[in-house]
Amino acid sequence: MGKLLIVDDDEALRRLMRLELSDSHEIVDSGEPEQGLALALEHMPDAILLDLRMPKYSGYELLQTFTSLNRTQSIPVIVVSGEGGSQTKEHCQQLGAAALFEKPIDFDALRKCLNKFSQARQHIPRTEVRVRLRVQLKLRGTDKHGVEFEESAATENVSLSGFLCSCPAELSPDSVVQVFLTAAGTEYVGKAKIIHADSKSKPLYRYGCRFIEKQGPWVLG
Repeated sequence: MGKLLIVDDDEALRRLMRLELSDSHEIVDSGEPEQGLALALEHMPDAILLDLRMPKYSGYELLQTFTSLNRTQSIPVIVVSGEGGSQTKEHCQQLGAAALFEKPIDFDALRKCLNKFSQARQHIPRTEVRVRLRVQLKLRGTDKHGVEFEESAATENVSLSGFLCSCPAELSPDSVVQVFLTAAGTEYVGKAKIIHADSKSKPLYRYGCRFIEKQGPWVLG
């Protein structure tokens, strides 16, 4: 069972979230945004649900803190807010939010979102430091249909032994790809196994990858 931190000053909504999500998550919640960071550091949850508008405090500031602090930056922060519109969504994305849900909450969609992040995080051991970092890669291998491919990809987070990335090629779990860094030329890194595949984000698919062989430089050593 995953652990979920909820930071929202609306007590009734927190009660509803506990009721809807406690069957799949251990819930830690607070109506005091000032406690949000302390609770995140104490419990290291699998995801954080964060309101944007709270009395005397901006949820944007807390969002930026969560996504920039080394110990919490790998935790997906899902904004749950009454504020909608493309401008709010874009601002949240720029600050590192993993997703945004408008109130009233579609709990079926929220459960699917939480499950997706939970599965994607499983490919990296929890004892490893995970860093939210966008790195340009090139993946080469054979796709789900048996066709050889070479495609650009971009990481969402990285660790010493693996990474989460998006790529247009459709790959099968347990398949193996060659990995290249492309920030300064093309450098071969090694081979990685697809541990988790999410096909719901087409035309870009999301993959959790773990190195099975490293022969070149990697961003974390």
